[in-house]
Amino acid sequence: MIIRTLPETLSACIIARDEEQRLPACLASLAFCDEIVVVDSGSRDRTREVARAAGAKLFENPWPGFAIQRNFAIDRAGGDWVLEIDADERVTPQLGEEIRALVDRGPDEDMAAVPIRHKFLGGPLGPSARYPGYRHRLFRRAHFRHDESRTVHEGLWPDGPTIALAGDLDHLLASDWAEAWADCVAYARLESTQRPRPSARAAAIGVLVRPLVKFLYRAFLLGGVRDGGRGLAKVGLDCAADSGAQLLAIRRGRPAGAGTAFGQEAPRLGPVRIVGVSTSARGAARLEPWLRAAATAGADVSLISRDPVPGLSGPRLDGTGPGAFARALDAADQLRPVDAILPAGRRERAWLKLAPGALRGRIPPLHPGSDPARMTATLQESRDPGGEADSGTMLGD
Repeated sequence: MIIRTLPETLSACIIARDEEQRLPACLASLAFCDEIVVVDSGSRDRTREVARAAGAKLFENPWPGFAIQRNFAIDRAGGDWVLEIDADERVTPQLGEEIRALVDRGPDEDMAAVPIRHKFLGGPLGPSARYPGYRHRLFRRAHFRHDESRTVHEGLWPDGPTIALAGDLDHLLASDWAEAWADCVAYARLESTQRPRPSARAAAIGVLVRPLVKFLYRAFLLGGVRDGGRGLAKVGLDCAADSGAQLLAIRRGRPAGAGTAFGQEAPRLGPVRIVGVSTSARGAARLEPWLRAAATAGADVSLISRDPVPGLSGPRLDGTGPGAFARALDAADQLRPVDAILPAGRRERAWLKLAPGALRGRIPPLHPGSDPARMTATLQESRDPGGEADSGTMLGD
């Protein structure tokens, strides 16, 4: 007797308020979903009528905060999988086909990340917005919840291998300067409530030094200048929002030690993540058997290279210089926090030294001559019970 399992189903979840103008296009892009759930938090326009007319399941809930409202929507969905989307976002046809095929396939993984393409002042952004800017929006409903202690950055944390989709999720940012500035101010206000009240030294660094370093990093190392004036404007506004949030935190931030989530890294859950990096085909061939052996030992592995390697594909290098190197590492870390980097040779090690510390993994770089099974086991053991690295354990060469 052949036992057939029922196909898995997909729910789209939207939280909205006063989105009469933007919601119809969002709903129209979700025709591939089995159901659409809209949670309204007190709209004064026709948002609720628009949702009902499109056949969505409508629920009303007074605004409790982003994370709580997203969990409220998840709890009212009936699908095996959830796609979270906002009213100012649209699923492109390519992404819709990928998502539908993934859900119908019923993969072993529990989460997929979608590349988000920000559209700002009338045009799309690339490196200035850290494209692909992976967001963990597609996941098995029973497996994930949002962190309700966060006021912003309440996204979900992957706890195992994560599927990287290729089609874009279009995000409509500000269409004019007034809207762009209003968004900047709103973000600064929200972010300030999550930050601890800084000391004088920390305030000076947060207001002046950190935003400047961030601007230089995103504009030049990540290549934001490639997006022209719009890209530099977006980077500048993001840096201004950081400064504003720090200034506001002096007055309205949480007291030190009040349990704020600000400044914490994404938790490192599930199997350790090892990313190989090579700027040449020869180097990639050298790393491939090491990475496959580490995968057999239980690691979550991928390979950053100029050309994809079946079964190991990671973000593709779009050049051989330090900027391309940093962009690929940034994309890999967006997908899932990286524990260790395996560079193929001297060039890759040199470029790794130029990358920000947050993109270098939590230990010194690994060496292709090391034992992959032993390194995987030691990396996993070096995490404490809470999922963070043991600072007293050093691995590498």
